[in-house]
Amino acid sequence: MAQRGLWLLSHDPATSRGGSVRFSRRYPTVEKRARGFNGAGYLPLPDDGPFLQALLLELRLTGDEEDYVERRDGCSRINKTSVYGLPVGEGELWPVVAFQKNGLIYASVPLVEGPLTPRPPLIGVSGVSQAFALLFGMLDFLNSSPRNEAELTAKVGQLPSLLMQACPFGVLLDDNLAGLLEGPGVVPVNPPQRQPAWKASLYRGKAQVTIGITEKVKSMQYDKRDVADIWQVYGTVTCKCDLEGVMPAVTVSLNLPSNGSPLQDILVHPCVTSLDSAILTSCSVDAGDDSAFGGPYKFPFTPPLDPFHLCHYTSQVPVPPILGFYQLKEEEGQLKLSVHLKLHESVKNGFEYCEARIPFYNRGPITHLEYKVSSGQLDLSREKSSLIWILGQKFPKSLEVSLTGTVAFGAASQRQQPIDPICIGETAHVKLYFRIPDYTLTGCYADQHSVQVFSPGKPKISTSRELISSDYYIWNSKASAPVVYRSLFL
Repeated sequence: MAQRGLWLLSHDPATSRGGSVRFSRRYPTVEKRARGFNGAGYLPLPDDGPFLQALLLELRLTGDEEDYVERRDGCSRINKTSVYGLPVGEGELWPVVAFQKNGLIYASVPLVEGPLTPRPPLIGVSGVSQAFALLFGMLDFLNSSPRNEAELTAKVGQLPSLLMQACPFGVLLDDNLAGLLEGPGVVPVNPPQRQPAWKASLYRGKAQVTIGITEKVKSMQYDKRDVADIWQVYGTVTCKCDLEGVMPAVTVSLNLPSNGSPLQDILVHPCVTSLDSAILTSCSVDAGDDSAFGGPYKFPFTPPLDPFHLCHYTSQVPVPPILGFYQLKEEEGQLKLSVHLKLHESVKNGFEYCEARIPFYNRGPITHLEYKVSSGQLDLSREKSSLIWILGQKFPKSLEVSLTGTVAFGAASQRQQPIDPICIGETAHVKLYFRIPDYTLTGCYADQHSVQVFSPGKPKISTSRELISSDYYIWNSKASAPVVYRSLFL
């Protein structure tokens, strides 16, 4: 990670050359390394004059912007970065990092530690990011105060001595050039933080941190001896951090109760700065592993401005929240159905909504319905193709509810009725929809008192959690049903 050369150029269309070289610095030791690394693709740095002309042409600053240049303007080359290739002699000098600001052009040629043929991906050239850091450090130094030509000339004259400290032998040590003026070898105690490129603006206002945990539970229940029921929990932690400062730091801890189910298959947002290795190695594939990490799960990060998913996880809980069976049989042209649901005693009995939908595919509209429910109410859908059993916000004290009934259908009409290639004959299912606020099936929660925030001001911290059903099916135990294996269900 080093630089072969640095240039500070000025663009002046009034001059014959279109500009001038205000400052340049080359590093012979790095150039020798480039000759060894690049092999046959090595191209020496040109003199300042040819370099200036080639770069002005590439940046369309030569005064003939309307002229078409095939290698620069052709459809085969669409440059979306500030990294260019300059035609020099019989070859092309690459990569050249360059950008224009306030009439000055800042340019650098980073070292590529490897062969140039074939051209390596840009993300693999580590010197490019250091070139940007160094050039932006020069930009901040030259624009740190109101500037006239005399003041600019004075600051350019300071660059040689500053670069000896900031970038000796082409290796960047410090991009804060202004801080180096405080004294020889003196590093400021609190160097100013630079706003990262991915953070387009800074937040101004009341500090607050919002953390929400959403768990979705999937289930396939068959009520059969030869087919195992399947269920799985998927969790997402969403954060919104309104914090002042350039790079505020936050640490969120997820905790489990003593009987909680360990979190597995954890995927984190790129803003997370470090992670315990035990969190990364907890995997749901290792079904026989009884040493799963039980927390606390700590996530230190530098938050972006917008809401984001801090992490995703799975968990294998001992039992599904609602157990059920569904029996459907056709007798004398009618369907007789029976549904029984039981809320597990360990699950919070407080729903925002809870309903069971019983669809009837590949049939005509429902013309006759007789039913009996132990709790809730039963409605017929507008299309007369399914039953909607609204269970309300609580199960009864017994934690069990049941529905029995008889359904008859009319002939299939021109009106479109729901069709399903799987639910043919007596193959049918009940699908549950529910949401339990302030509850997670794993027991996972974010303690607002354990959230650490390093930024100006004392933020307001809010936490929430919820459990939502997702693809929660109970299949008719009197007929065949599609079987899902755990490896496909995950």
